Amino acid sequence: MIKPNFVVALLLGFALTASAGAEETTSLNDTSRVVAIGGSITEIVYALGAQNKLVARDSTSVYPEAASQLPDVGYVRQLSPEGVLSVNPSGIIAIEGSGPKEAVDVLKKASIPYVEVPETFDHKGIIDKIRIVGNALGEKEKTEALSRQVDADLSAAEALTSNIKERRRVLFVLSMQGGKILAAGSGTAAQGMIDLAGATNAVEGFSGYKQLTDEAVIKAKPDAVLVMERARASIADEQILGHPAIASTPVGQNKTIVRMDGSYLLGFGPRTASAIRELAAALYGPAVAN
Repeated sequence: MIKPNFVVALLLGFALTASAGAEETTSLNDTSRVVAIGGSITEIVYALGAQNKLVARDSTSVYPEAASQLPDVGYVRQLSPEGVLSVNPSGIIAIEGSGPKEAVDVLKKASIPYVEVPETFDHKGIIDKIRIVGNALGEKEKTEALSRQVDADLSAAEALTSNIKERRRVLFVLSMQGGKILAAGSGTAAQGMIDLAGATNAVEGFSGYKQLTDEAVIKAKPDAVLVMERARASIADEQILGHPAIASTPVGQNKTIVRMDGSYLLGFGPRTASAIRELAAALYGPAVAN
């Protein structure tokens, strides 16, 4: 039988270890069992050829397909410390905004190095992300090579869209539950991609995501609607075009609805230059993306 005093001592020891934990860091001394949290984080690890260092990933990490074979520690914004720590990681690399905050605070105070990667939805943010992930893994040469490659690819894609004179107004629709349009405002990945593709966000005046009134949709005058293609719960074209407010806008006439995979469109990782070209081609025709 385990004596009560031993149990108390064991729990006290754990508490002291946690309170004096690793907190945040920028590098991992042991990269043998890394948990990647955030789809773009996992994608970068694979692009670096360092996937052998991964022991688990979050549920948004679905690219490349091989990542799906790794244990899943939960959704990036609904993590549990128990789930992450159950795979006995030697380090954690997580995208900024992982949550909930209470769970992340526990992970940061555990005796496991925790690297938080800032998220900004622009060219520089992607390169910074690659460098932070690569340096945390100790892959200096591969990190510089991938950074140069992605930097050049992004610059080339941006050059194709920078001189577009008449920019189309794009409405990114996240959901239409109950007939209410939930749209992307400033400070979102959708806004960042719309800008990079040489277009303009049709709505303004708010950050994050917001339900729009019919009047706001009509006032936005979108030329195109952008939605994520999902395996489940995709918004049907008929639902979009049948919305009375949208029917009263240019989209109601030209019926331009662009569908793209969510992680590809909004991931802001190594594939973003390709996503920029694809979105620009859908909005302006293939000549723009060549």
